[in-house]
Amino acid sequence: MVHLGPKKPQHRKGSMMDVPRDLIEEIKVLKSIFSVSPAKLRQITDHFRSELEKGLSVNGGNIPMIPTWVLDYPTGKESGSYLAIDLGGTNLRVVLVNLLGNRDFDTTQSKYSLPRKIRTATADELFDFIATSIQEFLHEQYPDGCKEEIPLGFTFSYPATQSAINTGLLQRWTKGYDIKNVENHDVVPMLQKALKQKNLPITVVALINDTTGTLVASHYTDPKAEMGLIFGTGCNGAYYELIKNVPKLQKDLPKDISPDSPIAINCEYGAFDNEHKVLPRTKYDIIIDEQSPRPGQQSFEKMISGYYLGELLRLVMLDLHQKGLLFENQSCDKLKIPFHLDTSFPAKIEEDPFENLSDVKDLILDELNIHANIAERKLIRTLAELIGTRASRLSICAVAAIYQKRGFTKTVHAAADGSVFNKYPDFQSRATQALADIFDWKMPKDQYPIVLVPAEDGSGAGAAIIAALTENRIEAGLSIGL
Repeated sequence: MVHLGPKKPQHRKGSMMDVPRDLIEEIKVLKSIFSVSPAKLRQITDHFRSELEKGLSVNGGNIPMIPTWVLDYPTGKESGSYLAIDLGGTNLRVVLVNLLGNRDFDTTQSKYSLPRKIRTATADELFDFIATSIQEFLHEQYPDGCKEEIPLGFTFSYPATQSAINTGLLQRWTKGYDIKNVENHDVVPMLQKALKQKNLPITVVALINDTTGTLVASHYTDPKAEMGLIFGTGCNGAYYELIKNVPKLQKDLPKDISPDSPIAINCEYGAFDNEHKVLPRTKYDIIIDEQSPRPGQQSFEKMISGYYLGELLRLVMLDLHQKGLLFENQSCDKLKIPFHLDTSFPAKIEEDPFENLSDVKDLILDELNIHANIAERKLIRTLAELIGTRASRLSICAVAAIYQKRGFTKTVHAAADGSVFNKYPDFQSRATQALADIFDWKMPKDQYPIVLVPAEDGSGAGAAIIAALTENRIEAGLSIGL
């Protein structure tokens, strides 16, 4: 998770009067390579739309467009008590969600720290830990015992293949996990077995991705929410497609699923443009890709997500230092450490409200043990703005492409979550401007057809609502997968 500081009042733009001429010339070059024109945004969006369509096809493409088997829109009338769990990289979150049936819900939750050894434990040890945590949580919520069966939605944000909403074959572990005998196996029966061994009255009815949960939870409270988006450490999006527009599902589709039925699609679009056709990569982006654990993969994510923005700024500053243009006669040892700076660094630089950028001066001294003069601070502020602006403008191409792909003619709310969306300075306003540039909107901003809005809790409420939708389908005798 990228941790960004609290937002401050809008800063004043610093003058470049104190910046030497050679640095000003370098800034011009950097502006030219980090700026993304409206024409370039439109080109990227067009290619993005074609890649979305390719991902829905039989042959597929860089964007996998995973069918989630969430086959209904929430009506907002769903009600009842549901459990949701979210297995993250460092914590397990257990949530009791009460759906109130009036487009509202309330939640009670607890967080359980995963033991460090659990990442290399056995499958039985992992799922026993999850079941034990749920047992502890239920004892707190129902001290006299739970007398009725409780449906559970399992947020499992690891690559998994799903042929139905209640199945999930783990493709590969990520986030430092390496537990044997789980990859290529269905994780739902493993969890259900552990719950049964503790005599817990719980049925796992849905396995979901947090982005899909964001979409469904947001639509539950806001019927205009047609997209669920994550702009954080990584990036992703989900939306409802029509079954008839997903060619790769047509072969074995159950007869009770209409071609006009909706299905939530987990795009996993961080892999957009892995072939490097349209994204305006700089030499710094290329370095990040080449030095990553998986070169050539997740090209889009590496240019826009919170995991990489601090590293981009570090690489640019290091390059300028090695050219003799920045931090002259200082050792800069910390600046040479890969990923020493996370995204909170450029975020805090942009938040500095003072004309002399005194907060930037302190930040650079604290984080890098470097004394930055006023000219250097102004240059670094400009760099942070360039990198942050580029990220927001590129990010929104995915939203524009989904909007075009679905052929929306109504106002659509794009519900977004993640630390970059919520806390990075000016992300939302810059992204909104990029939408206007892509579509050449001339109307007032409050009339824009796409509105970025804060999302509801996808891994909590979203998982519970999907469990409710699945339970309704099962009770009606309807299919929940192939």
